[in-house]
Amino acid sequence: MTAPNPLTIRKAVAADERHVLDLSSRMANFELPPWRTPDEITGADAREMLEAMRSGHADSEVFIAERQGEIAGCLHMVVASDFFGRRHAHLSVIAISEKAEGTGAGRALMEFADQWARARSLPFITLNVFAANARARRLYERCGYDVELLKYAKRLSPIPP
Repeated sequence: MTAPNPLTIRKAVAADERHVLDLSSRMANFELPPWRTPDEITGADAREMLEAMRSGHADSEVFIAERQGEIAGCLHMVVASDFFGRRHAHLSVIAISEKAEGTGAGRALMEFADQWARARSLPFITLNVFAANARARRLYERCGYDVELLKYAKRLSPIPP
């Protein structure tokens, strides 16, 4: 089997908005908790990425991964402060196209996230992942991430329509 062609990662531009919206739909392709909807998840991720792209702020940037002119994925990186007041990088969104799954695009974007954080002299990277997103969790663990905090949720009433 031959290796896939190299991946190019570049900063997202206005013309990438459609790609970001398409890729955000991949953010809910696993079993969600019963109080979350796919539209809620994908809409929130899309809004945040589009806002970052439009603001042009260096502490919140969206990147596009391409392979031979085809969009393979996107990445949203943010400079944040944690509960303890420590500045760090936060990997807000990583999404891989269905066609690019299993080609190393996810790992390449994770390595890019490391470079982004190191270039800003940030001491660590955080990310959030739904417990049921086993595929993403395996990638993060292979890339050296460990569980730090666990968030629990309890539904008290039906979700309004």
